[in-house]
Amino acid sequence: MDSTQTTPDPRAEAARLALQVGTGFILSGALSVALELRIPDKLAGGPKTAEALAAEADVLADPLYRMLRALAMVGIFTEQAPRTFALTPAAELLRSDVPGSLYGIARWMTSPTIRRVHTEGLYSVKTGKPAAEVVLGQPTFDYFADHPDVSEVFNEGMTSMSAAVIPAVLEAYDFSHIGTLVDIAGGHGKVLTSILEKYPRMKGVLVDVDHVIAGAKARIEAAGLQGRCTAVAGDFFKAVPAAGDAYIMKHILHDWNDEQAAIILTNIRAQLKGRPNGRVLLLEAVIRPGNEPDFAKVLDIEMLLAPGGRERTEQEFKALFARAGFALSRIVATQSPVCVIEAHVA
Repeated sequence: MDSTQTTPDPRAEAARLALQVGTGFILSGALSVALELRIPDKLAGGPKTAEALAAEADVLADPLYRMLRALAMVGIFTEQAPRTFALTPAAELLRSDVPGSLYGIARWMTSPTIRRVHTEGLYSVKTGKPAAEVVLGQPTFDYFADHPDVSEVFNEGMTSMSAAVIPAVLEAYDFSHIGTLVDIAGGHGKVLTSILEKYPRMKGVLVDVDHVIAGAKARIEAAGLQGRCTAVAGDFFKAVPAAGDAYIMKHILHDWNDEQAAIILTNIRAQLKGRPNGRVLLLEAVIRPGNEPDFAKVLDIEMLLAPGGRERTEQEFKALFARAGFALSRIVATQSPVCVIEAHVA
């Protein structure tokens, strides 16, 4: 036996974990810098020195090197030679120009706006209210309407997330039984246009607020779907369009508490009256029990602090549907962080 080997110290491992979690915001900030400078894109052609990257980005080489060195420590980039960096599989996904790119959603989740909100987590724990309302001075979605630059980063992030998960959704769930699909709060339309492209007989209606719809119409036209898909402005707390055989929402109900989410579902239920085969389809995470890693549990904190919503367990989805006149039909897992949660008229 090698006498130089030492037995791992449980206390040292515990300390490492505590410090890793405690300093996570520092790495998030470093990643935000790398994304704003589009470092993953700049490394697409192969390794480059910190000096070369800094020259391209018009920043200082040494501070940039120190940021990239820290990110390489956790597998975002790799320092192949002194001061020379290359992409890793994780960094490859952070390029803005690759299929399934996470650039947009990572840029949003590491943005200064989100990081500011998370400095006031104790406020949410004490009051149950979104910390964003204190930090931003108004509810999150009102803030987006008043700050188009922040809204643009958010909408690009949601489109990025949709692009990352929709292939897995299309592989796991058969939409062929739907004649007209209404996408509630569908953003710029990535989910709906992707479904319509696979199902050429289907028609679609995209619903969102005024300042989002302009970007949605451009995407619909770019996809050549203007003959089968319309985009309309609406407020899902008041009503939803009546045209649908099925209504789909991706990461929408998780923005709202149970009372608010039930109002949205009840408005959909009103439009499905007389349609016994009417369905609601949610593309959301389902929280798993136990202590195993689950991204939904992390995202749940974001929902608590920013819009004031929550991620939900299977039982919580059942209760929410029942409250609005639906019954959970099934949960279809996908090879992505979201499931297809299907409910029918009760």
